[in-house]
Amino acid sequence: MATTNLSYYDKATIPNAKDFRFGIVVSEWNPEITKNLHKGAIETLLDCGATEKNIVSWDVPGSFELVFGCKKMIETEKLDAIIAIGNVIQGETKHFDFVCEGVTQGIVDLNIKYDVPVIFCVLTDNTKQQSIDRSGGKLGNKGIECAVAAIKMAAIKMAAIKSLKTNTNNIGF
Repeated sequence: MATTNLSYYDKATIPNAKDFRFGIVVSEWNPEITKNLHKGAIETLLDCGATEKNIVSWDVPGSFELVFGCKKMIETEKLDAIIAIGNVIQGETKHFDFVCEGVTQGIVDLNIKYDVPVIFCVLTDNTKQQSIDRSGGKLGNKGIECAVAAIKMAAIKMAAIKSLKTNTNNIGF
């Protein structure tokens, strides 16, 4: 488990996001957590060159609905990367396990099926305090880290597309 703030980044090591279009799908469940993650992601995208007009945000009721929201966003918006933001906190039943497993596998499936990277920004914590600590608290903001990942993955996607256009014999993509 992380014990230090990992949300600091060096802009010199991150591609400029000005030419990329991002989607963010946010769970409305545990809004005090997900809104902070969303805010961190937006601020980071903007800080790294993205424009407000190139960031699309949709809300869904809960973390389980993130997969469908991301799927529909991929199908209806022209995007370079999507960040799926949610929060599931351990309770007294197995519901936590089912939601976490379903969302995780669903996002994996989207990454396999579609040519748009979907970044997993779903906090799966044992306590609300752990979620607070990871959504702008003492351990940073995972929304920031996921925005950096989205930018890097958008750049990889763009490089792969350019490689295909210039290297028709490249079997790697």
